[in-house]
Amino acid sequence: MAKPKKRYVCQACGSVTTRWQGQCGDCSEWNTLVEDASDVVTTFAKKHNLQGGGRRIELVGLDAEVAIPERMQSGIKEFDRALGGGLVPGSATLIGGDPGIGKSTLLLQVAAKLASSGKETIYVSGEEAADQVRRRALRLGLGEAPVKLAAATSVRDILTTLGDGAAPDFLVIDSIQTMHSDMIEGAPGTVSQVRASAHELVRFAKEKGTALILVGHVTKDGNIAGPRVLEHMVDTVLGFEGERSHQYRILRAIKNRFGGTDEIGVFAMEGKGLEEVGNPSSLFLTERGEEVSGTTVFPALEGTRPVLVELQALTVRLASGATPRRSAVGWDSSRLAMLLAVLEARCGISFSNVEVYLNVAGGYRLTDPAADLAVAAALVSALSERPVPTGTITFGEVALSGELRPVAHSALRLKEAAKLGFEQAWVPSGVKPDKALNCQSFARLGALTDHLLGR
Repeated sequence: MAKPKKRYVCQACGSVTTRWQGQCGDCSEWNTLVEDASDVVTTFAKKHNLQGGGRRIELVGLDAEVAIPERMQSGIKEFDRALGGGLVPGSATLIGGDPGIGKSTLLLQVAAKLASSGKETIYVSGEEAADQVRRRALRLGLGEAPVKLAAATSVRDILTTLGDGAAPDFLVIDSIQTMHSDMIEGAPGTVSQVRASAHELVRFAKEKGTALILVGHVTKDGNIAGPRVLEHMVDTVLGFEGERSHQYRILRAIKNRFGGTDEIGVFAMEGKGLEEVGNPSSLFLTERGEEVSGTTVFPALEGTRPVLVELQALTVRLASGATPRRSAVGWDSSRLAMLLAVLEARCGISFSNVEVYLNVAGGYRLTDPAADLAVAAALVSALSERPVPTGTITFGEVALSGELRPVAHSALRLKEAAKLGFEQAWVPSGVKPDKALNCQSFARLGALTDHLLGR
C-alpha cells in the first residue's frame, strides 16, 4: 500500500504544500509550515472503505415553506442593526477588529443586556482571568448583570461544562485563536487548531440552538487571522472598525446569511463603554460657521443609512520644477489622481505645480463613488479660494469624459441633508429634486466648476 502523503500548512496564510521548507512560498514568512494531521482520518476511511454506508438524506424542493427565524434582540439597536435585526438562535457569528478597538467591551455590554432580559448568557475568555472581566464590567456599570463568566482555553472542557445543563441562549468565546482542541496536535492559534476548535463550537451552537459569537484576531493587513475556512464556517462575519485616536467605532457586516451586508452600527467610545450613535452625521461634521474654501459636505450611504461627512482639501503652489505631492486620508489615492486628470483634461484646471491634500473629517473612510463630485468641488474651491456656500451638499459620480452620473439612493441622501438643516444641493442631471432643498443640476463637471468659479 502506498505511503500516505504528508502535507504542511502555513500558520500565517493557510497555504498548503506537500513538503516542508523553511520559508512559505506564498507569504514569505519563515518557520511557519507545520505538518497537518487531518489527512490521517481520510487515509483511515479509505483503508477501511468507509465512503459508503451513510444514512439517506431527504431532498426538498425550492417551493418548500421556510419559517422565518425568530431573532433575539440584544437591546443595543446599533448592534442589532448590523446583524440585520438581531441574533438568530443557533447561529455562529465571527467578529474581528484591531487590538484595543473595543470588541470585548461591546460583547460584554451585549451579554449584560441579554442576561438582564432573562436570557442564559455565558462569557468565556481565553485571554483574561474571570476577575479581569469582572473588573471591566464594574467599570462599565454592568457589575449587577447575571452574566456567567469563565476563563478557559480547552474546547473539551467548555463543551463538557455547557453540556451539563440546559444550553445557554448566548455564548461568547473571546477569542477563537486562544482555544485548544485535544483532537488535533498543535499550539493554540495554529491553522489546524483554529479550524478544529471553531468546528466543534459551531456544531454545538447548531445542535443546541445557542447564539454563538467568536472573537477573532486580525493580521496587520486587517484580515481575520487564521484559515479563510473560518469565515466560511460561520453564518455572520462582522468587522469592528475605527481609529484609537478617534471617538467613533463602526460595526460592519462583511457576511450575513440571515440579512444584508450593507448595514452598519455606529458607536462612540465613552468613559462608560461604547455608546450608540443615533445620528452618525454629528460625529463627522465639524461646526460650520463662516465659509471656508476647500470644504464640502457629502452625504455618504451605509446600507440604508445616510451619513453626512465633511471633505477637506488643501492646495499648495510650488516653485517651477518641483514634484508636487498628492496625499489622501480616508479616500482612494488612485481615484484622487483620476479626478485631478479629469479636472485638467476636461475643465482646463491645472494642478501640475500644486501639492494636493485631501482629508475625510473624523477619520471616516469613503469607498462610495458618489463622492467624486464632492471631492472635485473641494479641490477647485481650495485652488481658487472660493468657498462652497454654507448649507450645500454635493454628490455624484464623475466619468472620465467629464460627464456627471446619478448615483443610487439619491432621495435618501437629499432627505437626510434636509433633515439636518441643509438648504442646497449640487447634483448630477437626472436626480429627482427634493422639495425641501434647492437642487442645482449639472450635466458635466465643467458646468459645476464654472458655476463655482463664477464664470
